[in-house]
Amino acid sequence: MAYFARLDKNNIVKSVHIVDDDHLLNEHGVAEEDFGIVYLNKVHGVGFTWVQTSKDGSIRKNRAGIGDTYDKERDAFIPFKTFPSWTLNEETCKWESPVPFDPEENKPYRWNEDTTSWDEI
Repeated sequence: MAYFARLDKNNIVKSVHIVDDDHLLNEHGVAEEDFGIVYLNKVHGVGFTWVQTSKDGSIRKNRAGIGDTYDKERDAFIPFKTFPSWTLNEETCKWESPVPFDPEENKPYRWNEDTTSWDEI
């Protein structure tokens, strides 16, 4: 199975669709993203922007999710930023806290934006 993100005009992921691998194969039996886009345009009509993603994040750095952004320059999906203090790791295209997470054994923590620290729950 292949996965495709449907983007809005601001490159925000609006939905993620599953496409059977057979719809991606060219005449040589090789999967191509463009073939999947053609198939999705037949199913949903033209006028949508489709970008292939993957369930495990192996394509375009991260798995696309609703509300995420596709960055054309990085050719990567960037998750929704949940905390203002976090910064984008340019290599992984994931948000990172200003204080590294270093949990003690089997204790749950959550991020506290007011103190910019990890609090034990």
